[in-house]
Amino acid sequence: MVKSCAGAKLSDALRNLRVNLQDPNNVLQSWDPTLVNPCMWLHVTCNNHNSVVRVDLGNAALSGQLVPQVGQLKNLQYLELYGNNISGPIPSDLGNLTNLDSRLNNNSLSGSIPMSLTKITALQVLDLSNNRLTGPVPDNGSFSLFTPISFVNNLGLCGPVTGKPCPGSPPFAPPPPFIPPTNSYNVGKAENCQDIGGRKHPN
Repeated sequence: MVKSCAGAKLSDALRNLRVNLQDPNNVLQSWDPTLVNPCMWLHVTCNNHNSVVRVDLGNAALSGQLVPQVGQLKNLQYLELYGNNISGPIPSDLGNLTNLDSRLNNNSLSGSIPMSLTKITALQVLDLSNNRLTGPVPDNGSFSLFTPISFVNNLGLCGPVTGKPCPGSPPFAPPPPFIPPTNSYNVGKAENCQDIGGRKHPN
């Protein structure tokens, strides 16, 4: 009974996602709401415990919006939705997915980056580039490890990683002046060599 309830919860989460996505190419045709176990659906991968660990829907011509219920897929490790036309905000509920890596690049996502994502300490891959996101990019938690390429081409984003100060924040401090390295070590070596080479030997 516990397994069937868990399976129903998983299928409910994905069913809500399905309802909110327009699918002109019928990529989601196998997402049959009458099947309690979503592990039978295409583009969904489960582990040995019938828990969803991957959703692979990159470059699928999908539009619509993400739904908070995706945050109920507690064992989800990969959410691949790049190269679609998905709009609207990134649900803050994704911060509940402690093992998540996600590529949401090349969509039409808008709004701010949820601070809840900084709680995902295992987050190693996050690509939000080429969207319409706005506001500050978090710089704490795992976000401190991400480079500008993860956020490029979001004209409304700001913060140190973007190189654009946020409104009302002080300008970035200038980089420290360049100080050329001293060559005393090399000079010392040269002097020592000259000293040794020029040493007089007794006749």
